[in-house]
Amino acid sequence: MKISNLKKNYEKFSLNIDSLSIDEGKIYGIIGPNGCGKTTAMKLIAGIEKPDSGQIDYEGLTERDMTMVLRKPYLLNDTVIRNLVYPLKLRNIKPDDGLVNHFLEITGLTNLRDEYAHGLSGGEQQKLALARALIFSPKVIFIDEGFSNMDIESVAFFENYILEMQSKKPMTWVIISHQLSNIRRLCEHVFFMHNGEVRASGSTGSLLSDPRDEKLKQYLQYA
Repeated sequence: MKISNLKKNYEKFSLNIDSLSIDEGKIYGIIGPNGCGKTTAMKLIAGIEKPDSGQIDYEGLTERDMTMVLRKPYLLNDTVIRNLVYPLKLRNIKPDDGLVNHFLEITGLTNLRDEYAHGLSGGEQQKLALARALIFSPKVIFIDEGFSNMDIESVAFFENYILEMQSKKPMTWVIISHQLSNIRRLCEHVFFMHNGEVRASGSTGSLLSDPRDEKLKQYLQYA
């Protein structure tokens, strides 16, 4: 997808992205300090919010091809299993028992399948949200600090799972994370945002190891 002249104005903040391209089947990272516009940019690209002006060329993608996982995921007031299969229900896809059991197993939620989702711990809710996002094989998945509530072992598991999935059936990922370890391990390309603008972009290795932008240098010193 291609983004051009994207603008969104709030009372005390303005987002202005001149140009940004997201290629199919790659993993992208968005980094930057708090309040720089990362989440706003992601919500605009994902179609959750509407820009004041500008263009987003989805190149044939529809909203049903995309999904988003937030730091505090929205879960239905229902059981774990019904939350998990909800995207399939929306798309009139009959849940495959093998697939459903696979995601329950990898998230450690098999024995909690009939429990109410809001009774899960924060980490368990985050795992459920990620599994729910993956179960219908979206073409684009946006993750906004989606690993933040997980323990180290769970983060490592999902990182490896994502990389394994990419090697078999690539999807397009856009990941926001303050943990540069997540970005380095997962992302092929990184956008650095500051004060509502994309200040720098490039391959993960070159951008993080040899930053040229002064604001990016400052950010990396404290990240």
